[in-house]
Amino acid sequence: MLAIAILGTVSSSVFLGMAIVAAGRYRRLSRVAKNAAAAIPESSLPPVTILKPVHGMEPRLSENLESFFLQDYPNFEIIIGARDANNSALQVAQQLRERYPHVNSKVVLSGPPTWPSAKVFSLDRMITASSHSHLVISDSDVLVAPGFLRNVIPPLLHADTGLVTCLYRGIPTKDFWSLLEALGMSVEMPSGVLVADMMEGMRFALGAAMAVRRDALDAIGGIAATADYYSDDFVLGNQVWAAGYKVALSHEIVGHVLVPRSLKDTFGDQLRWMRSTRYSRPKGHVGTGLTYAMPFGLLGLVSSLLLGRPVMGIALFLIAFLNRVIQALSVGWGTLHDERALKFCWLYPLRDLLGFVFWARSFGSSRFSWRGEFYQFSEGGKIIPQHRPATAAHEER
Repeated sequence: MLAIAILGTVSSSVFLGMAIVAAGRYRRLSRVAKNAAAAIPESSLPPVTILKPVHGMEPRLSENLESFFLQDYPNFEIIIGARDANNSALQVAQQLRERYPHVNSKVVLSGPPTWPSAKVFSLDRMITASSHSHLVISDSDVLVAPGFLRNVIPPLLHADTGLVTCLYRGIPTKDFWSLLEALGMSVEMPSGVLVADMMEGMRFALGAAMAVRRDALDAIGGIAATADYYSDDFVLGNQVWAAGYKVALSHEIVGHVLVPRSLKDTFGDQLRWMRSTRYSRPKGHVGTGLTYAMPFGLLGLVSSLLLGRPVMGIALFLIAFLNRVIQALSVGWGTLHDERALKFCWLYPLRDLLGFVFWARSFGSSRFSWRGEFYQFSEGGKIIPQHRPATAAHEER
């Protein structure tokens, strides 16, 4: 047990060092990219279609959607997609459309989904209704700054770049569990992304906000290529990269607004994401276990006490604790500018410990619940609806 604890302490410390270096690299590249984006004249910016699939009411939905209507960009349209006209989120969308009549916007109703991913089914209908070759796909729980489009579109002006994706910081509600989850979004998730970008370049995308050019989308067979997957964002970026295009990690950071959480809700969502990664990137997912620090610090404390070496146990535990505090400060606060990562850096070690629990549990059942519907993961990260028949997109077409 002590040997395992020491091994895990070393591996998590190595990962921390890599995350710090990667975060510094990202900050340097971001300064260059920000200046390059600002230097592009408005006349050179292409028209953009923003695609916003919605699914019922959510906290701060109006504020989230409104942030896209307030973009400081010369020419854009917004398409809001829903399954049917009874979707309660459409009331909020209609209020915003009336408040901002100068923004070209419309609603597209997809009808009942026939593909495994209802979201991708809706996106396909929305893309068909779009007018432009530059598309932005963003979830309904995302909050952006007015300069969002001005910053994410310029990399797509280079023909070899097909997709741009953004890091996101968690925005919690007032409850404890959403705070922990938000810390994970602002620290754990971007740490892995930044290290991956540094080591091999971006070969995937993050679903909070993605900008893609239509020719790159056409090269992979359209958005339908992602219709069988839960992690459609990861697959979209990976397939665009496989088609020969670059995937760029933007200097623009968006907000991911969380709903009030219970421990049960937090556990369910984290397990779903972890299981998705387990099926999408099985080897990488196994290796993720060595990037956590607190489980090994706790194991080192317990095993050392049993061996009569309390000083060693306390040292291993403190090393793990400081490891995660430094990670929260370097990545969450220093890179993603999340003030909560500074204020609650002492709490992030608990999130790290829970993250390990979620990771360990991800090797259990393959069934999961998603927006009130039940699915099952299959090989490669594909999903099978348990409540309705579904046709693969390539078969339907």
